[in-house]
Amino acid sequence: MQRKIAISGASGLIGTRLTEALRKRGDAVFRLVRRRTDDPSEVSWDPGAGEIDAARLEGLDAVVHLAGKPLDEERWTPEIKQAIVASRVEGTTLVSRTLAGLEAPPRVLVSASATDYYDDSDVPIGEREGRPGKGFVSEMCQAWEAATEPARRAGIRVVQIRIPSVLAASGHSLLGALLPLFRRGLGPVLASGRQRMCFVALDDMVRAIQHILECDGLSGPVNVLAPEVVTNRHFARTLGRVLHRPVFLRIPASVLRLAMGEVAGAIAGGDAWLRPDKLLASGFHFVYPDLASAVRHELFEV
Repeated sequence: MQRKIAISGASGLIGTRLTEALRKRGDAVFRLVRRRTDDPSEVSWDPGAGEIDAARLEGLDAVVHLAGKPLDEERWTPEIKQAIVASRVEGTTLVSRTLAGLEAPPRVLVSASATDYYDDSDVPIGEREGRPGKGFVSEMCQAWEAATEPARRAGIRVVQIRIPSVLAASGHSLLGALLPLFRRGLGPVLASGRQRMCFVALDDMVRAIQHILECDGLSGPVNVLAPEVVTNRHFARTLGRVLHRPVFLRIPASVLRLAMGEVAGAIAGGDAWLRPDKLLASGFHFVYPDLASAVRHELFEV
């Protein structure tokens, strides 16, 4: 049966692939766009102005809210930090409140968040054991997730997908950014190399969102990440091995901070040791559960 699904951030890395997958399945996809539009497959919105065409959201089956300013596009000045938070919290608040006020609201809202939500952990933890962390990114994620509360109170099933590094050879991703260096044999280990790195293949990310849309038993925060958690050194060596290139360079944390400012702290600090407990318990199967298979798929099979 055809579903009607609206997507914000539909032109981004995840949104583009998700839109293609849903339309291939036969679903009607409505893209949220930041301009006035007469296209029946688009919904006009302006999160900065607090405006959205609510009438076009009536009667949908689901909304997938992915929009947000990338974290690592620019150095974190106070103005950039404010823009990052506003793009997530204000946009999510607008979507959530609008859906809550509809006469025919969707059954489910899937809203993006990030694995940066968590405090560091040296033992593997799932969604139930994980604690919120401190600092700019973690506190931003907490506010981001809290902004979905109006939709939840209105009886909409709300799922916050906590997203790690998404592996893709193109688009805005860590793999895409580092790939040119690795292909030249200049691929580096970042900072100490011992910091953990959670990841998910882009196609598994899209499959997980589709699974969440269909799985009525899933709600609240869901870790969408591969079962294997690696270190940055393991990531670099795996990518070098897949590309048949040496890995002998290391960029110290001090150099990263000089080049990237405060953004470098998130890279050098790494991720908590996380498990995708709720996804696995709901019956989801990762096609690319380990780093090597995920990288090979994205580089040679897509």
